[in-house]
Amino acid sequence: MSKKTLKFLLLLLITVGLAWPYSFKTGDLPPIGKFFSPFEGFWQQAEKSDINLPRNIKFAELHDAAEVVYDDRLVPHIFASNDHDLYFLQGYVTASHRLFQMDLQTRAAGGRLSEIVGEKALKLDMEARRIGLKYGAEKAIDYVMKDSVLKVIVQSYSDGINAFINQLTYSSLPLEYKLLDFKPEAWAPIKTALLLKYMANTLTGYETDFEYTNAVKLLGYDTFISLFPEYPDTLLDPIIPKGTPFPTADDSILPKISFRPGEHDVAVTYPFEKPASEFGSNNWAVSGSRTASGKPILCNDPHLSLNLPSIWYEIQLHSPQSNVYGASLPGSPCVIIGFNDSIAWGTTNAAMDVKDWYNIEFKDSKKDEYLFDGKWKKTEKVIEEFIIRGSDPVYDTIIHTLHGPVAFDEKYNSGQETVNRALKWTAHEASKELMTFYLLNKADNYADYDEAMKFYQCPGQNFVFASAGGDIAMRQQGKFVHKAHEQGRFIMDGSIKETLWVGFIPDSANPQALNPEQGWLSSANQHPTDESYPYYYSGTYEYFRNRRINKRLSEIENAKIEDMMRLQNDNFNLYASEILPLMLEALNPNEIKSNELTPLNLLKQWIFFNDPEEKAPVYFEEWWKLLNESIWDEFKDQDRRLVMPGYFETIRYIKRFPDGVLIDDRRTPETESLKDLINLTFHNAIEKVDDWKKDHESLSWANYKSTSITHLTRLPAFSIKNIQNGGNKSIVNATSENKGPGWRMVVSPGDAGQAFGVYPGGQSGNPGSVYYDNFIDSWTKGSYYTLLLLKPHEQHQRILHITSCSP
Repeated sequence: MSKKTLKFLLLLLITVGLAWPYSFKTGDLPPIGKFFSPFEGFWQQAEKSDINLPRNIKFAELHDAAEVVYDDRLVPHIFASNDHDLYFLQGYVTASHRLFQMDLQTRAAGGRLSEIVGEKALKLDMEARRIGLKYGAEKAIDYVMKDSVLKVIVQSYSDGINAFINQLTYSSLPLEYKLLDFKPEAWAPIKTALLLKYMANTLTGYETDFEYTNAVKLLGYDTFISLFPEYPDTLLDPIIPKGTPFPTADDSILPKISFRPGEHDVAVTYPFEKPASEFGSNNWAVSGSRTASGKPILCNDPHLSLNLPSIWYEIQLHSPQSNVYGASLPGSPCVIIGFNDSIAWGTTNAAMDVKDWYNIEFKDSKKDEYLFDGKWKKTEKVIEEFIIRGSDPVYDTIIHTLHGPVAFDEKYNSGQETVNRALKWTAHEASKELMTFYLLNKADNYADYDEAMKFYQCPGQNFVFASAGGDIAMRQQGKFVHKAHEQGRFIMDGSIKETLWVGFIPDSANPQALNPEQGWLSSANQHPTDESYPYYYSGTYEYFRNRRINKRLSEIENAKIEDMMRLQNDNFNLYASEILPLMLEALNPNEIKSNELTPLNLLKQWIFFNDPEEKAPVYFEEWWKLLNESIWDEFKDQDRRLVMPGYFETIRYIKRFPDGVLIDDRRTPETESLKDLINLTFHNAIEKVDDWKKDHESLSWANYKSTSITHLTRLPAFSIKNIQNGGNKSIVNATSENKGPGWRMVVSPGDAGQAFGVYPGGQSGNPGSVYYDNFIDSWTKGSYYTLLLLKPHEQHQRILHITSCSP
């Protein structure tokens, strides 16, 4: 028995014996006899080898012979003679390694977790349906299945998943099914649509309509706009280089009203769980004119929650139509971020607001009609059934308006409000983003990339591109609403026609650039453009990673692959470099205590890198966090939903308004100056770190940050704790406690063998497999694997296994 297997067994026994009773109500334990059976229970996963694969396998669904080649990292390279067989085998192979992950995520999107874990998940399920994930997925899949090309792809992918499900026995079920005591159901194309809507919510879910509405009421508009400017007047470094010409916008169709909150527009609560705002992704492309090889280099590292199994799954797909390698999303066909023998592409989140909230006034408690444009308009009611494990079904009536579904009302409001609010969201629109990825997978040049972009709607993404022909490009792509100034930035009145969406920004006017004079393009969730862009937009934007990346790209000449890898792992803390000198200068040397001398000297000598072994970042980050909380105490109002200004806005405010009215900490009877707060929070930060040191052996930034990669079930036995890496949010290596780069890729299109990547996990979803987490050490160290774009029947030393597939 291997050491990994033994460790897995011990941790699992501890988890089941101790943690499980506290996680699940009595009666939720799996059937004990079957679960502990050495012939069909969890031991099967502990001893299972993912390379114990058949040499030959027959599928009645295949049209022709095909081959699945596994390399030494368990990456499948699928070779098929047609699209049907290619995506059938992609579905089968992906399910063989990630079925539970696929199942759980699509159940979450469809509002069906209660079927597995009971009433504890009902609130999450109701939320998923009320915000329209199921509603949007149903519209999307109806649209997709009308496309003859996509219908073949999605249906054959589903059939491949079902071929794997149909061969499962209790013994071969993934471990999580045994722990939760349920079985996988048949896969259907709607599940792929649900997965893509789930991702859309993750990447567009952090809108601030409620928070900004409340902030205006709390602070007044002038103070609000000084804290949350639409465009900062300094240090703006947009995705599309300044000076890029933009088309003229037709604003004649836009409403001519003010969208600022009215006197009574106060949103006390927001009952939904919002996706985090800290997701940080980077991508860039460097022209061959600035590289040592003369070939362009493209880099991408999308940052999301760190989970096991990983959100990504590596794969190569080869057919007469395409030959592509990269990261796929388990549950969706095609490669999402990757490269082929002609091009490479990658994505970051656009961060543009595409979700708007409306107050709805119903005629009476029946809610059959609502007020719009001076008339009562009929509603549409959809009754949703929720199957609850161990209990009776629950029913919820979701009311639809022309502003979208009424997501919360007196029934779903955390018990604090009775206002009815509807959600209008581009993810509710029928769309076929999958066509974008299908076309990118087989693209040869910029024209193909340009054509692929036209099908992509939501979530908005910054698509970076590079080709073997030498082109580099960037486009912020999505279906973005053509809005009047501040439309959708606050909660809107749903009873007047002026708040309606009147159209969308033309696709040709989306921010984009091709082969800029500077020789590179980059995005890191910052503003897409400067103020010369003629269309209004708003969002939540980054101001540090983008400036660090662009500074380094401007400095690097004759760039090599290794330079790009170092930049992806860069731990320079730009926000610390811009605020720490001011904080240190404000300290009163006469108040420094003896136990504070060493931390103070560390901070004075620090050169602003959040490297894992450093101690100074611990003191700075704790100090900076406490200072933010003291300055923005107004935003801790328990009666309103609010959001604190970000690091960039905080630094800007401190430097411009050191005596501003918001500086004083109103939680104390004293009136504090900025200098008072800096000194007080310094002492408190040292005290907090000293308390932490009492319970920990070694002080370092890695230990203090304590990055974890958590299993989807949150079970400790399947999770990895205290990973020793650097970085933090708003640093290029944006690795925080539980978020970070889920896939790092560096590729030089047209330069054979120059493709590298890594992600924090492993190909297998089986916690007992050596391939479950075997990439994490390399990812932690900033190392990369060479990515193999194999040819049919190629003999390569890294080939581990070949499965021949036949009809």
